[in-house]
Amino acid sequence: MGRKVNILTVVGARPQFIKASVLSRSFAGMAGIEESIVHTGQHFDRNMSDLFFEELGIPDPDVNLGISGGSHAEMTARMLVALERVMRERSPDMVLVYGDTNSTLAASLAAAKLHMPLCHAEAGFRTHCRTNPEEVNRICTDHLASLNFAPTPQSIDNLIAEGLGEVSSFTGDLMYDAFQHARSNAGYKKVTLAKFDGAEIVVPTRYVYLTCHREENDSDATLCEVVTAANRFDVPVIYPVHPRVRDKVSRLVEELSANNVLLVRPVGYFESVSLTAGADLVVTDSGGLQREAFYAQVKCVTLLPFPSADETLRDDRNTLVSQVTAEKILEAARVEQTVNPSYRPFGQGDAAEKMVERIVEFFERGE
Repeated sequence: MGRKVNILTVVGARPQFIKASVLSRSFAGMAGIEESIVHTGQHFDRNMSDLFFEELGIPDPDVNLGISGGSHAEMTARMLVALERVMRERSPDMVLVYGDTNSTLAASLAAAKLHMPLCHAEAGFRTHCRTNPEEVNRICTDHLASLNFAPTPQSIDNLIAEGLGEVSSFTGDLMYDAFQHARSNAGYKKVTLAKFDGAEIVVPTRYVYLTCHREENDSDATLCEVVTAANRFDVPVIYPVHPRVRDKVSRLVEELSANNVLLVRPVGYFESVSLTAGADLVVTDSGGLQREAFYAQVKCVTLLPFPSADETLRDDRNTLVSQVTAEKILEAARVEQTVNPSYRPFGQGDAAEKMVERIVEFFERGE
């Protein structure tokens, strides 16, 4: 490129930190691209935020807005106001967003209102469920973007079907790039995890890896079913508990005498990859963890009526539980997967390289 390009990256939640770590490394090696990072603060807990920046080698955010809590509308509105101010002050050549959080939507709206080019990494995923708040966020963002990067063939097909083919391309999944990088890190395996009281537990030889915290599943009734199922597995269940459901889950484990459930503090990315790769089974409502289980060829049970990506459902590698009950979770866990190593819908591990190429092309065309 003939000039320096300034990219403003907006992140706010743990999955976005993971994706940003891959693309930020690629930007750092480009003489023509200068990146600044804004952290909205959507994930504010140290184990959900600062630890990931340190572990993944992401540059410290240039701005931390410290915005979290409140309803979807309240959070998005506060982020929109703050991000507009930052964008006016910094006048970036492009705004880059990841995924489908409130941070993503707020940044997309702010960029669109200021007529700034918007790039959406991880575009085109669709659950076809408009009651899912992330679905609304990702659709709006895709339709505002100047560049959409699709992680799977199905996601690019979705974008083309919505008339966005000209601004969209298939690149592969940054999450897969990150996962491959983590697995190649000699120190990624962890043998101990921290409990809430500071004590440590040794990771068992065999275990189920459980995460559950989404809005759809945070009621006492649903969490009770999840804990009941977890207590009935024939191997221990490791459950890193998200801060937003920690009190509920801790109380339910005690009330149900669920001694098979090992509650631990939120884990870092390398710890999570290690836990995923070594598990007998993954049970989750996390979109990212569904895909990581797929990459690791570990059977996944998803506590939602829709997958993170349709591709994970192939050959029963991911089984959905649309109505979360203990019996249905255990029934889904008994469904055996078939792994075809040649099926690689998330790309070849070079998504970041392809994204940088598309961004360079965008500015060389003078768009």
